[in-house]
Amino acid sequence: MTKTINKNLPALSNEGGLGEYLAQIKKFPMLDAEEEYLLAKNWKSTGNVKSAEKLVTSHLRLVAKIAMGYKGYGLPLNEMISEGNVGLMQAVKKFEPEKGFRLATYAMWWIKASIQEYILRSWSLVKIGTTTAQKKLFFNLKKIKNQIAPRSEGDLKNEHVSEIAKKLDVSEDEVVSMNRRLSGKEKSLNAQIGEDGDEWQDWLVDKEMDQELKFAQNEEMEQRKDLLKESIKILNDREREILFSRRLNDEPKTLEELSKLYKISRERIRQIENKAFEKIQKYMLNSARSKNLLPAN
Repeated sequence: MTKTINKNLPALSNEGGLGEYLAQIKKFPMLDAEEEYLLAKNWKSTGNVKSAEKLVTSHLRLVAKIAMGYKGYGLPLNEMISEGNVGLMQAVKKFEPEKGFRLATYAMWWIKASIQEYILRSWSLVKIGTTTAQKKLFFNLKKIKNQIAPRSEGDLKNEHVSEIAKKLDVSEDEVVSMNRRLSGKEKSLNAQIGEDGDEWQDWLVDKEMDQELKFAQNEEMEQRKDLLKESIKILNDREREILFSRRLNDEPKTLEELSKLYKISRERIRQIENKAFEKIQKYMLNSARSKNLLPAN
C-alpha cells in the first residue's frame, strides 16, 4: 500500500522545493465526515487504492502542520514531513471507521510517532539518553520552557530548572544538559535556508488550516461527549459504576478491588466491564448514524 500511494503523492525532494510542495498540498480538499467514512469503508473492504489515496492526500496538510512543531530540533523539515507522511499512510492502513473517530484524530498519533522516531534516530540515543523519562524530557522541554520562561535564551534560571525537573521526573543536571543541546540546535524563524533566500517562517502552513482542523476536532469532541452522556443511561447501576471505575476514572480500580467490593469474581467483573463497554459502543454508533453523523450501512 505505502509504495503504491507514494507514487501518487506530491514530490518532496529537497528543502528548496518545500514551498512548492506546501502550495500543492493545499489544493487537496478536506473531506466531510460522510465522504471520509465511505472512502475508509471502501478501502478496508475492497482494497481500492484510489480511496486510500484520497484519505492520505486530504490529510497531507495535517502532516505538514505537525512537522512544523518539531522544527526546533534542527533537522530538515522536508525529511520530517516525509516521515510524517509514512505515519499517515500507516494510520490509513489501520483506520477503523466503524469506531466513530475521524481520521485526523486517529492519524495524528501515528504521524507524531513517525516524526519522533526519526528525530530520535537522527540525534542518536547516545546523545539524548535511553530512559523513558529522558525521552519525555527531549520532546517536552521546549514546550514547558515556553510556558514558565517565555522568550528566555541560554541557560535556564535555577528555579525554572527545578520546576521542569519535577514536572518531568528527571534530574536538574539532565534538564540543564538537554536545554544546552537543544538550544544549540534551535533555528530562528528568520534563518535563511536554501539558495532562494527562503526563511523558515515562509514555510509555515496558513492559519486557515489550523482553524478548520480545530473546529472539526472541537465539533467532533462535543458530539462524542453528548453521545457518551446519552449512552451511559442505558447501563444499569452496577454496569455504570464498574465501567467508570475501570475506564473513566483518573486512577482506575483493579479487578481485585472491584471483586471485593461487589463480592463476585474478578472474571465476572471483567465480563461486566466488557459487556458495558460493548453496549455503549453499539449505542453510540447507532445513535451517530441516526443523527447523520455517520452514514448508515
